[in-house]
Amino acid sequence: MTTTQYISVRETAQLLGVSETKIMDLIEEKKLYTYRIADKFLRLKRSEVLALRKSDHVAQKEQPVVYTLDEKIKDFFYFNDFYILSLFIILGILYTIFYT
Repeated sequence: MTTTQYISVRETAQLLGVSETKIMDLIEEKKLYTYRIADKFLRLKRSEVLALRKSDHVAQKEQPVVYTLDEKIKDFFYFNDFYILSLFIILGILYTIFYT
């Protein structure tokens, strides 16, 4: 009995050496088929991805996306601003309670 291994879009992009956007384009062009796991997660069969890589339909020379330190810092604050703000509010309340 063999089990089918499903991989994510990100893992597929890494396996093929292309961007995630290119993977989504291949899915829309019906060159890759996707499966929904629990009607929520988009997955691809590893065997189908490897077959596509062997058939050479994907440009392997595409440059991976490289994030600069500045972009990483901006993303960190963009996605975590609520938690940072909450931390300062809690620290302010604790300061008020214990030191005033």
